[in-house]
Amino acid sequence: MSERTSTHGAEQEELDLTDPRLSHFEIMREGARRDGIEIVHYEPPFPVLGTKAERRLTRTISLFFLLTGLASLAFLVIYIAWPWRYEPGSGDDKLFTPLLGLTLGLALLGIGFGILAWGKKLLPKEVSIQGRHDGGSSETDRKIAGSTIVYMAEELGFKRRPLLGFAALVGLAPVGVVAAAPLVGGLIKQPHKNNQMFTTGWAPQDGKLIRLTREDGTPLRPEDISAGGQLTVFPGIEDGVSNKHADSPTLLIHLRDDDARTARTANEGAGHGDFMWGNYIAFSKICTHAGCPASLYEQQTNRLLCPCHQSQFLITNNARPVFGPASRRLPQLPIEVDADGFFVAKSDFTETVGPDFWERP
Repeated sequence: MSERTSTHGAEQEELDLTDPRLSHFEIMREGARRDGIEIVHYEPPFPVLGTKAERRLTRTISLFFLLTGLASLAFLVIYIAWPWRYEPGSGDDKLFTPLLGLTLGLALLGIGFGILAWGKKLLPKEVSIQGRHDGGSSETDRKIAGSTIVYMAEELGFKRRPLLGFAALVGLAPVGVVAAAPLVGGLIKQPHKNNQMFTTGWAPQDGKLIRLTREDGTPLRPEDISAGGQLTVFPGIEDGVSNKHADSPTLLIHLRDDDARTARTANEGAGHGDFMWGNYIAFSKICTHAGCPASLYEQQTNRLLCPCHQSQFLITNNARPVFGPASRRLPQLPIEVDADGFFVAKSDFTETVGPDFWERP
């Protein structure tokens, strides 16, 4: 038994939704009418299915998705297998980042063009007007909503265009892996090979201690720095001043007597009782917040300032941060004077230099 209702002033007979002859589109359209929605324009892209134009367009969109898959797989292969460690010269490591950008860009372009072409060329063009209504959803409304969803899935064309479904699956699945690659990359490849994150140019070589040198490579004696003065020093090894040992610059400070006693007491409390030599103390110049050079030393307060984000470290208290975003003290370099009267590092830093994973809460 059908019912009659009025829409826009004209009575229309309601369809029997239990009629098995009704298509999903007819149920959807009936539901739209009952819900006060008027479909004022509906135009399928291909009124006759299976035409050459439709098959050609399907292949084109599939190629976009397959391009996405190939580019994503290439991204993963490059991310895992391509040499990425910096080497002087023009080796393959210089192509690592550009190739990652190129393959990821092609993958995103493939997704964008594929979805745009699918939406504009394969989906029907529809213009509907819907009025608001109050109240909950009845069983009939739920059936209509379900049929609407199924109809929308049918309009995507997966059933009658299986190539599109296969291409979308093959093309988009690697994209999810690409998104996860940076998160699991550290599990695929050891980023700290040879423990380089914990070794600097101050590590003894062949049992020989490394001298503290100026930028020109000349070694330093205690009398070269006056009381209250400071100097940036570098490991006296080959390329010790170059970027090859960018984690090694150190600030050597000659403290006044009272300040030196305070610093020595603080060192003893931290287990660094033998790290100073006389009134001389040395700390890494690499800020533990973002890796900037902390090199602005204020003699009156014994504070070392990093100019990038204004972190301040109190030299007489194990270079602990007293202001700014840095949350970890500067590593201290244990020093002494060798038989020739030159400063040497007794060992490498005993704490990690600069910011990295240990800085995360």
